[in-house]
Amino acid sequence: MEVVGSASELRVRLSPSRGRLVGFVPTMGALHEGHLSLVARARRQDEVVVVSIFVNPLQFSQGEDFERYPRPLERDLALLRDAGVDVVFTPRAGDLTPAEAATSVRVRGLTERLEGASRPGHFEGVATIVAKLFNLVAPARAYFGEKDFQQLAVVRRMVRDLDFAVEVVGCPIVREPDGLAMSSRNAYLSPRDRGRALALSSALLEAARDWTGDVEATRTRLRTTLGSAPGVRLDYAEVVDPETLEPLEGVVGTPAHALVAAFLGATRLIDNIRLEHDAADG
Repeated sequence: MEVVGSASELRVRLSPSRGRLVGFVPTMGALHEGHLSLVARARRQDEVVVVSIFVNPLQFSQGEDFERYPRPLERDLALLRDAGVDVVFTPRAGDLTPAEAATSVRVRGLTERLEGASRPGHFEGVATIVAKLFNLVAPARAYFGEKDFQQLAVVRRMVRDLDFAVEVVGCPIVREPDGLAMSSRNAYLSPRDRGRALALSSALLEAARDWTGDVEATRTRLRTTLGSAPGVRLDYAEVVDPETLEPLEGVVGTPAHALVAAFLGATRLIDNIRLEHDAADG
């Protein structure tokens, strides 16, 4: 495994790989089994596997946890070496976000509700850096976890609108044995809040199990259940079209998606699940 820290080094390292299938997994580090499941998928499907580790300052709003976001680089590199990664790109912030930069990528519509409403500028920061990474790595496929469901939709739309020659592959949520969606931010939770956080996955699993297509009943149930859960401060609970992320209404016969976000103490967590009549998988 080779670790490179600059765009010029990355281009030199990947030059012999042009024409081969390159699989790419962009991360912010603090890796867990969810990230490693993306790497494993890329390892199965592609000839060269590239992972980036970059805590992107552009996707953090003022007052969020950019400075304290975990950065266990040596541990992450050991995990990626064991997973069979070929190249790890670890750029410095100034390399991808120079102060003089005057260009950004904004995906309208999809970014203006849910996470976008709660975290202004977040998706513009995500799209800008992902676009730069796609240009640098030139992957055939890029792998994203479905836990960040809205992010996945934004990246797919950006790729479609800007004609990136990359297939965006969404991979299933990886959960702890008790159901909590794996997240680097879970490390912030106190033992008490860690237990309380199970309310998110529990409410979503119940919604999927009992789904009849009645959107308002499911939305109300999610908001009531999470709004009254001890220690949970609900940000949003919504039922949306899985493609457009527009809120649904009435009774629907097509699949829908439920998304929730909540605070446990100072830690903000998100989760989601697919709603359909014959399955309950998130």
